[in-house]
Amino acid sequence: MASFSMEDFVGNGSLKELLPKLLDEGWDDVPTLKIMNSDDMTAINMTQQQQDALEIRSYLHDRALMQYAKKLESSKKGLPELLNISTVELSSQFGMKRGHLARFMDRTNACAADPLPPSYVLPARKRDTAPSRNNSIYMNEYLSVNSRKMHSMTRSTTRSIAYDEQSMADFKIKDGHIFKGVVAAVPAEPRACGCIQPPPIVDSVAPYSAIESISVQKLTPEYKIGLERLVKIKTPPMRASELWRDKPAILLCIRCPGCIMCRAEAHKLYARKPIFDALGVQLFAVLHEHIESEVKNFWPRYWGGVVIFDKGMDFFKALGGGKLMKDKFISGFLFNPRAISNYKRAKAMGVEQNFKGEGEIKGGLYIVGKGKGGIAYQFIERNFGDWAPLAEVVEICTRLQNQQQSQGESIIKSSLSIKSSQE
Repeated sequence: MASFSMEDFVGNGSLKELLPKLLDEGWDDVPTLKIMNSDDMTAINMTQQQQDALEIRSYLHDRALMQYAKKLESSKKGLPELLNISTVELSSQFGMKRGHLARFMDRTNACAADPLPPSYVLPARKRDTAPSRNNSIYMNEYLSVNSRKMHSMTRSTTRSIAYDEQSMADFKIKDGHIFKGVVAAVPAEPRACGCIQPPPIVDSVAPYSAIESISVQKLTPEYKIGLERLVKIKTPPMRASELWRDKPAILLCIRCPGCIMCRAEAHKLYARKPIFDALGVQLFAVLHEHIESEVKNFWPRYWGGVVIFDKGMDFFKALGGGKLMKDKFISGFLFNPRAISNYKRAKAMGVEQNFKGEGEIKGGLYIVGKGKGGIAYQFIERNFGDWAPLAEVVEICTRLQNQQQSQGESIIKSSLSIKSSQE
């Protein structure tokens, strides 16, 4: 599966010399770089060769075919021309394997599920904001690398303004769809011809009090160019509520960072980072054990967001109503058709795996509102490899954004009313 490391993405071709410019202009993570439009490219004076290279690499990244990026870019051909080359030529000139040929020629099928809506386009801009207090320990270190980063590191509020309803069309919940409340999980299925029953799950959302005081430790910052070395910096424990004090947050509770299905889910979710940026929602991955080599293998290749360590496994316990949800390999995987289907789905995405660490504690996903807004959505990994439906996640985040905007408008109207009465 394609890596989210910027250095891996741009390679050693024509885009490499652009890295300092991309950093200065705020195009410092792969998902955002991939949605560059022609105005954005013109704004930073990209040559036609660099534009072609970005288009080729974005296409290959979506299809987990980055091993061919160097050869295809070196051909000096644009993506449309490459897609019109015969499979025989692709095989002989670029050494493309038979199975990869089919994936390359299929323009409608990307390995990352739920492709970005075609109508999703950000206006040309230079991004600028101030760093979050939550990242201050990393930012102080990073400023010594490049002081200009302070002016272009985070998201402009214009992204939310430009993010209109039409751009979300492909992610809208269809009419008649019924949410399973704020707690969601895939349906239970009999295992081993009904001889094994799936473990029960809670049907009510965890109370906010169960997560707000959880002690967590940041293992990585949000990925930006040049931040890999900061993974070794130790940060002090903090209250979980600090994570969503200023902005809503998605917390993806990872069962095992080496698991093929966990890696695939993390990759799929982080690939949609531009959407969540526009909605003003942060992304966090939560681990229940800290194996340094596994964190290094997981970040930023499969996940470029912040990674946090929940030593007490309290987020995982809250998903199970106060106790850990666990399943055995034989009964929960080998005799579970849905889990096997989930594995095949991840395998088809070209994800590598290992079996280091504890892999039987079930994970899930939370969407938590800003401040004390509470848990807006909670997804439970009933079967190994279950993913929270992206449409539901985006819908809940959109509702949170609309709610915040409505509250802001109400405050403004109230202030104007008071001011008017005083006059």
